[in-house]
Amino acid sequence: MNDARRFAPATQRNREPILEVMKNYVQPGAHVVEVASGSGEHAIFLASRLDVRTWQPSDPEAEARESIDAWRAYANEPRVLPAIDLDVTKHPWPIDEADVVACINMIHISPWRSCVALLTGAARILRPGGILYLYGPYRRGGVSTAASNEAFDQSLRARNPEWGVRDLESVRDEAAIHGLVLDAKDDVVAMPANNLSLVFRRR
Repeated sequence: MNDARRFAPATQRNREPILEVMKNYVQPGAHVVEVASGSGEHAIFLASRLDVRTWQPSDPEAEARESIDAWRAYANEPRVLPAIDLDVTKHPWPIDEADVVACINMIHISPWRSCVALLTGAARILRPGGILYLYGPYRRGGVSTAASNEAFDQSLRARNPEWGVRDLESVRDEAAIHGLVLDAKDDVVAMPANNLSLVFRRR
């Protein structure tokens, strides 16, 4: 029997720090929608440790959804729902509402229009006061936060000119257009390996 589970090494490194941040924002009984769930490892790990009602993983790639569902079966975690096909650029999304939208390591490996579509879709489905959680590398004030991030940005752009590490301020300003507010003091959290957690609130 083939095992469809994928394994992402980065998940092992970042899942504990992500959990510690999300504990401060995910309320008991929350319905979480995860965009670009990839292998599905984050969904299983986080849903089993946060007091969520349900965790809805998603990915536009069929092989990723197979991995997510294989992890779901392996872990026997009932709060993780079957993976759905969600492409952020195709509106409306196949889901109506959520308390939290989580997106880990996506916007730098996709075109800017995908980031805009993510913000648009999250704003539509989040309930008032709901949370959009983003994790990944960012520039601040147009400057890379570390030499490793600059090298990573160059490698991404060599693979696809539309990819690249995003400016935090550009993401913040675009989010504000859609009613998603970032409190720079409290909701930008430094993470290991020169990444950041950004926590936006739906007005």
